[in-house]
Amino acid sequence: MPAPKELDPSTSLAALYGMKVRKLRLRAGWTQRELGEKVHVTHSRIAKIETGVESLPRQLSDALDEVLGADGDLSELWEHLGYTPPYPNWSRRFFEYESKATRMHKYSQIVPGLAQTEEYVRAMFRAGEIYVVGDMESMVATRLGRQAILDAPSPPWLWIVLDEAAILRIIGNRKVMREQLAHLLALAERPRIHVQVLPFDNTDPAAVPGSLTLLTLPKGGEVVYTEGIRAGDLIDDPEEVAKYAAVYDRVQANALSPSASADLIRKVMEEHYPCAPSDPT
Repeated sequence: MPAPKELDPSTSLAALYGMKVRKLRLRAGWTQRELGEKVHVTHSRIAKIETGVESLPRQLSDALDEVLGADGDLSELWEHLGYTPPYPNWSRRFFEYESKATRMHKYSQIVPGLAQTEEYVRAMFRAGEIYVVGDMESMVATRLGRQAILDAPSPPWLWIVLDEAAILRIIGNRKVMREQLAHLLALAERPRIHVQVLPFDNTDPAAVPGSLTLLTLPKGGEVVYTEGIRAGDLIDDPEEVAKYAAVYDRVQANALSPSASADLIRKVMEEHYPCAPSDPT
């Protein structure tokens, strides 16, 4: 095995950050692959971070800080790296709130970002290339990096209500959809995650136009994030938040129970996205 590349932390803040990550990883006795698995990125991305040749989003930095026991040092250093995620301001503000939320309630007509598989993420970005600005690999890494909050020692409570269209509309291909639905079922088995499906015959017209996320913050305040094709809106006015919360309550009341939703997702997997037939040869 080749010796790891020597790092000179005096060359840049990114190199200093990478050296700290490597030092903490080696102290923990983990390989780059093992660390990558813990924060849901590839080992090659960990290698690039350690050698200071690739930037990383805040969510990934916070996840590395958490699993490596850096006591906030990595998160504080990240502030000085000058990295700007390839997302507009409203999304970046939402990500900040999302990383701190203690409870999340989401309604969407597609699988929301925190529950997406890597191939589903890629298919979404490929389909939206006409209006995607920035490096696609960075955007994929940013979205997957956000999911690290679900693996924290004390993860937030997460309620997801999916419009039935989200499990029937093909994103990517049938294999991508089967893996995505299997991932949803696995997430739903976690004690703090609840997945429900809003059937077509119970759709609430007030919620049809887009996606809706309600976040409860550590001190009890709430914010709402709505998103369309190319725009998002972050709302913190209490009166407006209450209106959106009422819409979510109606949507959730009309959704199938978690167990019935899991049964429907399995049925859709079997009928719409069956396993590929085995090779007889």
